[in-house]
Amino acid sequence: MQDPLTLSNVILDSLSDGVYVCDRDRRITYWSKAAERITGWTSSDVVGRRCLDDVLCHVDKDGHLLCGEEFCPLHRSMITGTTSTAPLIVFAKAKDGRRVPMQVSVSPIRDASGAIIGGVETFRDMSAVLADLERAKRIQSLSLENDLPADARIQFSTYYTPQEIVGGDYFSIRQLNADQYGFLLADAMGHGISAALNTMHLSSLWGRFHPLLVEPARFAATLNNALGKVVKDESFATAVCGLIDLDRKTLRFAAAGGPPIILFRADGRVEHFLSPGVPFGMLEDSDYDECEVALATGDTLLLFSDGVFEIHNAAGQMLGINGLLGILSDLDYPTKKFQMSAIEERLLRFSNGLRLDDDVTLLEARIG
Repeated sequence: MQDPLTLSNVILDSLSDGVYVCDRDRRITYWSKAAERITGWTSSDVVGRRCLDDVLCHVDKDGHLLCGEEFCPLHRSMITGTTSTAPLIVFAKAKDGRRVPMQVSVSPIRDASGAIIGGVETFRDMSAVLADLERAKRIQSLSLENDLPADARIQFSTYYTPQEIVGGDYFSIRQLNADQYGFLLADAMGHGISAALNTMHLSSLWGRFHPLLVEPARFAATLNNALGKVVKDESFATAVCGLIDLDRKTLRFAAAGGPPIILFRADGRVEHFLSPGVPFGMLEDSDYDECEVALATGDTLLLFSDGVFEIHNAAGQMLGINGLLGILSDLDYPTKKFQMSAIEERLLRFSNGLRLDDDVTLLEARIG
């Protein structure tokens, strides 16, 4: 009778997906034949070495090195006890130095008592589909560009990290006249390609209707009805839209189920503004309320998608707005500008996931 361990290796070696196993220190203990084929690294090259020791050297789609403890999916699987429920996209270094795009799945390995003793990662080469995804990313990126004139009275900054190659958050800023700027931040339903298609439709509607932002509630109602023709009886997007008037020093905005606007006052006070409103596309002919807020020199407006704060830890507790503000305070914001890598690391550290579960978008306006 064949040894069960040998039989297991034979089975793993017959898979078309690459497989490797490591211990708690991320030292590789098994490397499959498909792993050799995909990466060029042989079993004798890597077994006994740690995966972060100049072997795979994973980076994410944005070029961030994943071999640190917070960002490594396999390490997070072992410390959180979590199995990935959907493939993660990473880029691994092949033996010849090439970066190979991969879809990876990770899971902790437990002994008979339930203690985690290692982890297993499976991966497949996604080079064949990456070209289409990268093309979609370039097209989506064009729709997110904001060509704004220099204006000493206001400074806009945007930060966007989709969960996948492309994502479902959409934002835009447009100067409407010499003193007024209109903006929209929306979180379209879904993820990946389907969500990206939704954002492209949002972009086309923005191009048609953004002049209506001189009346934010009217813009919101118009956009809602236009999106209602695409989807029926379901939410298309949560959003917040508004108008910053630098002559009157006011913000006027309307919301469609989106997160609150946070206003960091120049004197150190922090204010939250939330306007009720149904998500776009859910209910035709919905009315939207319009709110007005006075602004002052030195104030900072912060808008964000719900992926920034709807994050849960191991106890099931959500980070929430106050938790996000705590992270920003620790990073001395808004006195210091955003440190996105530090923010993402803190968000991931709080979570009980392998990665952030949603797109992350922040839009900032500093009043000069």
